[in-house]
Amino acid sequence: MEQEIYYEDYEVGAERVTIGKTITEADVVIHAGQVGDFFPHHMDAEWCKTTEFGQRIAHGTLTFSVGVGLTATVINPVAFSYGYDHLRFIKPVFIGDTIHTKVTIKEKKDHKKRANMGFVTETLEIINQKGETVMVADHLLLCQKKNS
Repeated sequence: MEQEIYYEDYEVGAERVTIGKTITEADVVIHAGQVGDFFPHHMDAEWCKTTEFGQRIAHGTLTFSVGVGLTATVINPVAFSYGYDHLRFIKPVFIGDTIHTKVTIKEKKDHKKRANMGFVTETLEIINQKGETVMVADHLLLCQKKNS
């Protein structure tokens, strides 16, 4: 779905919540192959039994990728991702956990050099099926202003 959402359309404090996705063993194995991270924390079920978590954990980059991907429901041709700040992994995500993302508009700032643009910061909270926050990050959007 495509929808033009301009800088002025974003309201600080506005929230939206995504659908959920269950993290599977296939997700972990495929992600390991894609990024080359075969650490035992993700791949060795027997070794993980000896750790504080007692089981394999999903890669932080997998949690980030899925959490961000769940937010991608609208194609906005007047806003572009500028990057992510303050990324933190709060709790582990395990195979079988279902995560969803809560997006909250945190702040808006004018672009210092481009009067027709502004920055919108969204706080992303990745939350598991128990209601626990497992990851947080700030997403910066570079947005076009109306009538510019």
